[in-house]
Amino acid sequence: MVRIYSLLVVVLLLVGNLLAQNAQEIVAKADAVVNAPKDQKATMKMVLIDKNGNKKERKAEFLQKGNEKRIMRFIAPADQKGIAFLGLPNDVQYLYMPAFHKVRRIASHVKNTKFAGTDFTYDDLSSFEFAKDYNAKLISQDDKSWILELTPKPGVKKDYGKLKMWVRKDNYYPFKIEYYDKGGNLWKVMERRKIEKIGKYWFSKEMELKDLKEDHKTIMTLENVEFDTGLKDKLFTKRYLKRAK
Repeated sequence: MVRIYSLLVVVLLLVGNLLAQNAQEIVAKADAVVNAPKDQKATMKMVLIDKNGNKKERKAEFLQKGNEKRIMRFIAPADQKGIAFLGLPNDVQYLYMPAFHKVRRIASHVKNTKFAGTDFTYDDLSSFEFAKDYNAKLISQDDKSWILELTPKPGVKKDYGKLKMWVRKDNYYPFKIEYYDKGGNLWKVMERRKIEKIGKYWFSKEMELKDLKEDHKTIMTLENVEFDTGLKDKLFTKRYLKRAK
């Protein structure tokens, strides 16, 4: 009986390790799908909606090279024009505010601050590789998708206690993420919609991020999307960040 029990424990441990490994592989593949293009650029239309239904519209240009270099710059309306964010490898981030004519580095202790009134924090804008920062566990699945629970890896500082991620089985595209605070309460919900394929790349033409605590959401629509255009490294610099549009 003891031998059977010991064998059962070993089998359960092996199965558990296999499921954990598979879950981590699913998240890594999801990251790879989202970051597959060598580079990409697009125009973003943003609609910010508060708890009373009031709307503010913004327009921005977005450039990304690989999975660690990206720029987001507002081009409308006039009072937001020129505000820009630059993300670089090793989680280095910069913000340019035209009113001050100065580029400042974003300190780690303020990366939970929202970017220019949207529902995206600076940390959200850098989270393009979930497998690097989170441990994954498969908690459910059906014939179309996997549902995974992600918790920050030891030593990784995040404002979120855990995430729940929905990943499509046909193309590994992550189409929904729930963000929970450290008390286990649902905080934000992100949904990717209008998922299409351009050439060999999958992408979402519309994304919604809702902050449940503040009852505020940002809906972002991508226009004029282009991939693999040969963006130069010089575009992802502090000097370019200050470029007038």
